[in-house]
Order: sequence, then C-alpha cells, then structure tokens
Amino acid sequence: MRRTLVVGAFSPSVLLRTGRRLGLVDPGVREVPVASSPAQFAALLDGDIGAALTSPDNVIAYRFVPANPLGRTADVRIVSAVDRGLGLALYARPGLSSAADLADALSGPSAGSAGGDAVGVDVPGSGFAFALYAALEAIGLRPGDYRTVALGSTPRRLEALLGGRCAATMLNAGADLRARDAGAVRLAGVPRPYLGTVLCSLGPDPAVRDLAAALRATARAIVGGEADGVVTEEAAAALRLPPATAARYLQRLKDPGEGLVADGRADAASLSTVLGLRRRYGDAPAGDLLDQGLLDSPDSGEDRGR
Repeated sequence: MRRTLVVGAFSPSVLLRTGRRLGLVDPGVREVPVASSPAQFAALLDGDIGAALTSPDNVIAYRFVPANPLGRTADVRIVSAVDRGLGLALYARPGLSSAADLADALSGPSAGSAGGDAVGVDVPGSGFAFALYAALEAIGLRPGDYRTVALGSTPRRLEALLGGRCAATMLNAGADLRARDAGAVRLAGVPRPYLGTVLCSLGPDPAVRDLAAALRATARAIVGGEADGVVTEEAAAALRLPPATAARYLQRLKDPGEGLVADGRADAASLSTVLGLRRRYGDAPAGDLLDQGLLDSPDSGEDRGR
C-alpha cells in the first residue's frame, strides 16, 4: 500500500506541484500549509507531517538549540537543499519608499500601536527574522531602533504588510512579487551566499529521500527550460499571480544566485551564512554542524529519470 507522505510548507510549493504534473513526485505526497515555524516543527516532531519545506535555520534550532520555541530538540536533519531564497528581501509597505521613510514610521508618534509601525516576523527567533535583522542593519537600523510583531508564515506577513498591520517584513517565493505589484518597496536583501529552503525529516526516512530525488529531478527540468508552461500555470494558480508575474517567478526559479538548487547540495558556504546570522542574533551551537549530523546521509537511491 502506498504511504501518504505529508509535507508541511509555509507557502504553496510550485516546485512540488510542478513535479507532480511532470510525473516525478509520487501522487502519495500531500502538501499542507503551516502557520509558523513552531507550528511546523511541532507537527513534524509529533508525527502529524512526515517532512517539512523550511529554512535551514529551523533545522539547526530544533536539532541543536534547547531554547528553541518548542523547548525540545530532536533528530531533525536536512535531506536536500531546495532553493537559495527565491528573492528573500526586506520590503516596506506601500507608501514607504526609502530606508528613511521606514525609519520615520518605526519611530513616529504612532509607534507602539497594534503593529502598523513594527516589523513583521514569523517568530522573533527564526531564521527569516535573523535575516530581517541583518537587512535592517544594512540600511542603518539596529535592534532597539524598532520593535517586532509575530505574524506567522509568509502569506500571513504579506497580507499584514499590504493591510498596513506592519511597516516592513521579509518576503519571498512569489509573495515578494505580489508585494511589488501592490506598491511595496524592496529595501535590502539577505547576505550571500544563502540557503533559503531545505527539505527535512525527523531521522532517516526513505520516503523523504525519494521525494528529495524527485524534487531534484524537477528542479533540473525547470532550470533546463523543460517545464516553463507548467511552472507558470502552477505559480499563477498556487500563488495567485497574474500571467506576467508568474513569468517573473519562473525566471526567479532559474536564477543561479536566488533560485533552485538543482543538485540538492546544502553547501558549506551557504550554511555558514545561515549559521552566522543565528550566532549574531540568537542562540547557536558551537563547532562545525556538518560534523554533528545536520545533513542526512547521502541519498540511498538513484534520482528518478524523466
């Protein structure tokens, strides 16, 4: 009997949906939305989902840092790298067109209200929050110059930004393109090289390794220009993008600096950037995490052909 593999994701995965359309991803793989990184990892550790598409920082936190939001660690490991951020950047809400405008909004007379003059994060101690702190610092705003408000996953933060419930937030994976179309302004990107999304599991899991191989095959097809029509259709449907924006999303997936990781390798330099942000702004373990079981053992099966 085919096992259903449930994958928790912050935003709809165009990669996974494209893989299903191409016949590469097993029909038994089911994607479910998660509200936040603590909710995602609670579901993973409790067995409600079998895999997660998430930030590599979350894998570091829930494997090595006892002070993570759930207060427990587990044998969580990266099975495959998925993308390099998909445009992850700091966006200011429509009407704030510069770093100076944002600074004024964060320190203005209404600062301290319900959230409109704060920066939105998933949760304050998450990887995207650390990237946000670095982006704010790059435009001259240091911790203490602003307050944060926890808003949950990327779709929720996009809604809050466009609804005026935060002054700025980190967006990517199509949400950034929707924000720009609505008049939001990109103020700063993340440090590079960077790893934005990985596929992870709790302990070794052959089904997750099979999914990783299928996603790598899908990524190669996308980067090679073999699935343009499918990708734009899936991006338009899943991310609610108009045709022109869906075409821009396709090009983002193909971008070697910000797009898909076709070979699935979580390279040391990109992981070092992610870990460096955690060490700068939060709690982090010492030593070389690649020697401490962060990565799953090499894939035991061959990548699927097309």
